[in-house]
Amino acid sequence: MKETHSPVRRSFVNAMTVDVEDYFHVSAFSSIIKQEQWGKSYPLRVDYNTRKIMDIFAEHDVKATFFILGWVADACPSLIKAIADQGHELACHGYHHVKANQQTEKEFFQDVSRSKFLIEDLSGKYINGYRAPSFSIDDTNLWAFDILHRLGFTFSSSTYPVRHDHYGNPDWPRFLHQRNEGLVEIPIPTYQAFGTNLPIGGGGYFRLYPYAISKHLIRRFTEQYQQPFCFYFHPWEIDAQQPRMTQASFKSRFRHYLNLEQMTTRLHHLLQDFQWSTVSQAYQLNGHDDETGIDDPQAEPERLHSLGPLR
Repeated sequence: MKETHSPVRRSFVNAMTVDVEDYFHVSAFSSIIKQEQWGKSYPLRVDYNTRKIMDIFAEHDVKATFFILGWVADACPSLIKAIADQGHELACHGYHHVKANQQTEKEFFQDVSRSKFLIEDLSGKYINGYRAPSFSIDDTNLWAFDILHRLGFTFSSSTYPVRHDHYGNPDWPRFLHQRNEGLVEIPIPTYQAFGTNLPIGGGGYFRLYPYAISKHLIRRFTEQYQQPFCFYFHPWEIDAQQPRMTQASFKSRFRHYLNLEQMTTRLHHLLQDFQWSTVSQAYQLNGHDDETGIDDPQAEPERLHSLGPLR
């Protein structure tokens, strides 16, 4: 069925976000793809796809927040500089795409700090924001917020108040809130209907729903809740030619490959129909100064030492 397209009234400046990871990083494939196979048995496609996304953003004069996986930063250092040079906001997505609630406090600290410092060194920009892989901060690992604050993050977008087999906690706050640990948490948007939080924040749900429904729900969200909308997607979602994981379960394959060929067209519509900017601009967040002043890539041990030991 052909998708209809008509502009809607613009009101809020919303947050456009990209989780910069490749198709072989996704949690649903973690049981069949080993880390040592990343970029080897499974060819790298994230560099090309992310640059294509930046071209689309430039066509619509949109700046976005890129939550960058540290592994990608190591593999594609020029990509990180390109994102920064085009005026987008850089943020951290951890290093190895391991769920935060599957790590110890020490492992989480090491994973996130390694990624944060690497991205800062490559870009020369201070990293204020973090998003946990698979929105994996929940009641079992609230200590993660304290670690993020100690590492100098000012905001996180790591929770999705829905019920899902891979993530989510429907009882968590649905809107931006200040955490006691000292940073702001921005949950992925949901729409409440029939006593249930419906997932509407992007990703696979954006590919599942007809575009007209997504457009309607985004407009209803901003008008009813008087909140900016935080949208997310991944570079592999615009890549219908990516290798197929035939050994994955039917459910995982359905979720991952659904309507990939329609994603670029839908993204163009989305960028035209609503106003978009970075997380910091959409939510008017004040973080650290943009420039790090870091010139020495070997400074990571000193930075870690200055944070002190974990309690």
